[in-house]
Amino acid sequence: MKFESKYFDCVRVKPDHAKVVSPEAPVCQWKGCSSAGLYRAPMGRGREGQYLRLCLEHVREFNASYNYFAGMSNAEVEAYQKDSLTGHRPTWRVGANSWAHGTQRGMGDGGGFGRRFSDPHDLFAWRAGRTGEPQRRSLKPLELKSLEALGLTPTAERHEIKARFKELVKRHHPDANGGDKRSEDKLREIIQAYNYLKQAGLV
Repeated sequence: MKFESKYFDCVRVKPDHAKVVSPEAPVCQWKGCSSAGLYRAPMGRGREGQYLRLCLEHVREFNASYNYFAGMSNAEVEAYQKDSLTGHRPTWRVGANSWAHGTQRGMGDGGGFGRRFSDPHDLFAWRAGRTGEPQRRSLKPLELKSLEALGLTPTAERHEIKARFKELVKRHHPDANGGDKRSEDKLREIIQAYNYLKQAGLV
């Protein structure tokens, strides 16, 4: 083995710098210590990013007694630990939205449905008040037939259907027609049509 080799210098064990203070090394900041302060120790809560320079012996002693939560009550410690789960960022319960926790602005002031957004087919026009009524769903054949039996158009509203039913019942009631059989059949047809429309949710 050549002790003069450059490779030997790379693996040579270096002396313990903790015991020897070199001119470049900072002195340990522990009171009464003059060893090299090669190790960092945090200064504490409220001074994050600031460190003391300590020697190995005193940094071990410091770590054994260090308490980040010193001076805080149990409630403050619990609140800190709970907030640390989300990185101390504001959160709210699952299912709650901006309306629920009170940060959403109302309609017309730039929030909610008052906010400008593209609606080229006017899908939400009824909600914004640009039309009188929301569009009714398309009617089934039996619903159309029932409306025809009452002499109404497919666009008839709930109150129109009720008023028309009462009118036809009075007109075709057997007592008003001297027991005419045709009036009884017509009345039966009117009642069946009205009951179907009621079941369908149109009345």
